[in-house]
Order: sequence, then C-alpha cells, then structure tokens
Amino acid sequence: MLHTVNKSPFTSTSLETCFGLAVSGSDILMIEDGVYGAINGTAVTPIVAKAMDVCQIYVLGPDIDARGIEADKLISGIKRIDYDGFVELAVRNQKVQSWF
Repeated sequence: MLHTVNKSPFTSTSLETCFGLAVSGSDILMIEDGVYGAINGTAVTPIVAKAMDVCQIYVLGPDIDARGIEADKLISGIKRIDYDGFVELAVRNQKVQSWF
C-alpha cells in the first residue's frame, strides 16, 4: 500500500499514525507540508529512521523545493522523487491511503 502524508509532523499526528498502522513493505510518501518530516535532526527523525527499517520512505521533490529545504538536510535513506515517481508509486501499489 502507498501511504501519503501531507501534514507537518509538527502540527499533526498524521505521520506517526501512518507509521503505526503501515505494514512492513509499505511505501510512504511525504507530500506538501508532510515533507517537513524528512528533515534530519528534528524531534521526529528517530521515528522516521525506525519506520525506514520496515517501510520505504519517499519525499516529493517539488514540495521540498517549494519550501526551500536543501537536499543535504534530508534524513539519509529517504528517496526524493518527482511527479512521475509519484504516479509510478500509485500504479505499483494496489491501494493508496491518504493521511490528512
């Protein structure tokens, strides 16, 4: 399943809830303000790092760029994708769960 998270982990519990319910092998994509969860050195970094042990985590590049977040600020191992990559994830996964 593909899980999309569009809320900042600093204003919502959507990312943590997603991690708690996603099964091993799930794809998780941070979009819109959800991309703030991909920044290294924050309070959520350990939570994201732990989730990476069982899920593949992606971040939408145009949303990172729109928020002025430099690529070197991302947690190591998170894959940056573009809109084509987003479509590929949606097609590859039979279901998409959006976390608002």
